[in-house]
Amino acid sequence: MPKSEIHPTWFKDTPVFCDGKPICFIGSTKRELQVDVWLANHPFYTDSQIIVDSEGRVERFMKKYGLESTDE
Repeated sequence: MPKSEIHPTWFKDTPVFCDGKPICFIGSTKRELQVDVWLANHPFYTDSQIIVDSEGRVERFMKKYGLESTDE
């Protein structure tokens, strides 16, 4: 017989919030959940993913090891 006192309380309808707005309800051991990124504002899913090499890391690496760039 399992012990009943060792399991956390299960909340069936836990609200998930992003920027203070409720997104959905899930089951969780927490009363409410706060998330910073979710499907609607994630850069990969919103096609706003931009890779910026603002510090010139690639160029420094290529120069340091004497490699030629493969950009065309």
